[in-house]
Parts: sequence; C-alpha cells; structure tokens
Amino acid sequence: MTREQLPNRRPNETQEFDRDGIRVTLTVGYKPNGEVGEIFLNADRSNSMLDVLMSDAAIIASLALQYGVSLRQIAHSIKRDKFGIASSPIGAALDRISTPEVL
Repeated sequence: MTREQLPNRRPNETQEFDRDGIRVTLTVGYKPNGEVGEIFLNADRSNSMLDVLMSDAAIIASLALQYGVSLRQIAHSIKRDKFGIASSPIGAALDRISTPEVL
C-alpha cells in the first residue's frame, strides 16, 4: 500500500467545538479530489497532555486516510458510549467531518 502525498497547498476548513468542557479546534485538509486528507486537532490548553494526545490521534487518523482507509471506517472503529456517541475528542471530530452538513 502506498501513501497518497498531499500537495503543499490545499483547501482546508477550521472550526471550533466543545467536548466535555474542552474547547477543541479542528482543521480539515482536503485532497485534490475533495475528500478529507488530513485532520488537525488542538485543545484549548496548548501543550497540555490532552492537547498532545488529540494532536497525535489526528496525525494517526490523517496517515490512515492517506493510506486509503476511509473516513467512515475510522469513525466506525473508535470507542463509543452505549448511545453510539463518540467517547473521545477525535471521535467527535471524525463524526463532525463524516457528516458534511456539520462543517
């Protein structure tokens, strides 16, 4: 399997949302064909352990996307509560971007 390299300049969208009292900044970068190619996440407390973990999770999700794993597969694989709601900030972000009308 080969990694799809993204162009240096690409369209992106940034938004903020709250998750369990944490302000999360989400930036989505798009491939030339319009599909999601990368995700960046940051917590409101820069360089905190939560910020680092969210950033690392976004990097791993981005690499998976660039190696051909679909956004829906990644979102389906994350931990959820008994109501089907994503348990983590990365899960909440994936749900937001896998539902186009949210962005």
